[in-house]
Amino acid sequence: MIKVIIPAFNEADSIASVIKEIPTSVTEVIVVNNNSTDETVKNAVAAGATVLTENRKGYGYACLKGMNYIAEQSNPPDIIVFIDGDYSDYPEELTKIVAPILSNDYDFVIGSRVKKLREEGSMTPQQIFGNWLATFLMKLFFQATFTDLGPFRAIRYDKLLALEMEDKTYGWTVEMQLKALKKKIAYTEVPVRYKKRIGISKVSGTVKGSIFAGIKILGWIFKYSLK
Repeated sequence: MIKVIIPAFNEADSIASVIKEIPTSVTEVIVVNNNSTDETVKNAVAAGATVLTENRKGYGYACLKGMNYIAEQSNPPDIIVFIDGDYSDYPEELTKIVAPILSNDYDFVIGSRVKKLREEGSMTPQQIFGNWLATFLMKLFFQATFTDLGPFRAIRYDKLLALEMEDKTYGWTVEMQLKALKKKIAYTEVPVRYKKRIGISKVSGTVKGSIFAGIKILGWIFKYSLK
C-alpha cells in the first residue's frame, strides 16, 4: 500500500494537476493545507484528495501532520511518498521512485533532479548551489552518494517512523537524508524530470526564504557531523 503526502501552501493553480497525475496504484493522496489563503483546499478536495489543515506554517509541520494522520489509521501503508504541490515534478514518475523499494533492494529513494532532465530555469542558482553544497558536505562527512535534496521521495513507512523526524520548516529533506545515513538505511537515487513550478516558490523565490533554508540545512549537517 502506497500513500502520498503533499504539503501545500497557496497552490490553488497547481494542486489539482498534481493529484490527477498521481498513478492509480496509490491508495490515498493526502494534501496538507499549510495555512493557505487561496482555493487550495477546494481544488484538492475536488480532485479527490484527503485534505488536512496545519495552520503552523512550515514544510516540516505539514509533513508531520500527514504522518500523524496516517499513524492513527488501523491499516498502515508500506510506502510513503512525498511530493510538492507546485507541479514542478512529474507525478507519474512516482512509479520510478517506488520501484527500487518494491524490488526489495532499497528502503529510501530520492528523485534526483539531474541537469539533463531539468527544464531550463526550473531551479534557481541558489537552489543549485545549495544542493551542491549540502550533498558535497554529506559526502565529505558521511561518505554519502546523494546528489540532490529533491522533495520527490519515497520511503518504507517503518523506516520513516524509525527516523523520528522533527524538523518543522526548511530542514525536513536534509534531516531525513542525514538520519537515513546514520541509521544505515539502504538508499538510492532515481533521475527524474523537473519543470518550472506554477507560481512563485515560498523558499527559493525569496531572499529571506533562501537564507533561512540555507542556514537550516547547514545546521543539520554540522550538527550530525559532530555526533
